[in-house]
Amino acid sequence: MSAEAEEVAHDTVEAAVRAQLAKALGGVRGIIEAAVPTIAFTLSWISSEDLKLSLIISISLSVVLLLIRVIQRSTPQFVINSLIGIAIGAFFASRSGDAKDYFLPGILYNAGYAVAMLISIVTRWPVVGFLIGSVTGDPTAWHKDPGIVRLCQRLTWLLLLPCAVRVAVQGPVYLFGGGDEAVAALGFAKIVMGWPLQVAALGAMLWLLGRGRTPIKPPVAPA
Repeated sequence: MSAEAEEVAHDTVEAAVRAQLAKALGGVRGIIEAAVPTIAFTLSWISSEDLKLSLIISISLSVVLLLIRVIQRSTPQFVINSLIGIAIGAFFASRSGDAKDYFLPGILYNAGYAVAMLISIVTRWPVVGFLIGSVTGDPTAWHKDPGIVRLCQRLTWLLLLPCAVRVAVQGPVYLFGGGDEAVAALGFAKIVMGWPLQVAALGAMLWLLGRGRTPIKPPVAPA
């Protein structure tokens, strides 16, 4: 759909952000596809303590999910994103020989994402604002409206919180935990703090968006 068509479909900031967030999260299927390989890796490691086998099972499941997407001719974006993350985790774990390193890239990713979003909020260029820009066709026009900037700051805080919580919980387990207990705890934490936290954040964002109707102001064409 073109930017002009989306602009017609979404006449308020709230409607545009809701639509863009749904695309970004990939829906229920995208969330499940991201969780399955992690569940498989954790259960395989706990039952076998064979790092190579656990990595093979996890990566193989991701490839199967990708092939299903390709066969169905649906967008493979979310499976590919998950597969890249799993491959990086597998690289870390295979290099060190420590199964808990499988979870290190995810912790670093969430930490980096949280810092980037915090900087965007502090500088008054919240990342959610660029979702609006993708609809209006001008990536920065939204920044001229202080009301939209404040709304996007609040929404970005809600996106930041799950990342911060994951780092706060999983970071100490990774740094100070050891053995099967650490791997099991990290696997459990990643699953529980994956889609449930994301859905909770999305629910809070939808509640906030449902309270207002801020009109989208398309960029004025030069004379």
